[in-house]
Amino acid sequence: MIRVMLCDDHALIRRGIRDTLSDAPDIEVVGEAGDYGELRSLLRSASCDVLVLDINLPGRSGLDVLHVLKEEGNPVKVLVVSMYPEDQYAIRALRAGAFGYVNKGGDPALIVSAVRTVSQGRKYVTPEIAQMLVESLTTPADQVAHEKLSDRELQTLVMIASGKRLSDIAEQLMLSPKTVSVYRARVLEKLGLTNNSEMTVYAIRHGLVGE
Repeated sequence: MIRVMLCDDHALIRRGIRDTLSDAPDIEVVGEAGDYGELRSLLRSASCDVLVLDINLPGRSGLDVLHVLKEEGNPVKVLVVSMYPEDQYAIRALRAGAFGYVNKGGDPALIVSAVRTVSQGRKYVTPEIAQMLVESLTTPADQVAHEKLSDRELQTLVMIASGKRLSDIAEQLMLSPKTVSVYRARVLEKLGLTNNSEMTVYAIRHGLVGE
């Protein structure tokens, strides 16, 4: 039996994923968490083979969670299931230690297949992600500007472009406003932009946020 934990801040999404996985005879959902704090408590009290993890979490993002688990040497295999398109976050998540990436808008059966693949210690990638991985190796010079951002800088860009104030971002990420301002300044410099409006336009044009 493959033991699975879910971490997503939307209860309805968790329920949908749980119901999909529970229909599989060889998969058991052993716990659920809505944020990083709940996930940490859950991992201390129980064990699992696969962690199904969302990227967009309150406080520490899913990418942060990946980095922490990797630094701690936690053996749990992580499958990222996100609303973000593959071309924006899949490779970043895989590089951070994820074993697979599935878009929430895809066929539910893909999640079951991905969990089974990841539980065996194998990487799960869609044909689209595989193509992106090949292109990232063969055409590094074509890297778009935001791919050079750190995970936290990208998170800051997306949140500002979504209309959040620096104070709101600081509270959600559990950082000081000064630290968030530093991330914002780095984003502006790396992208060659001058203000929040230009950041928003950039994010929309590159599909980082909806219009």
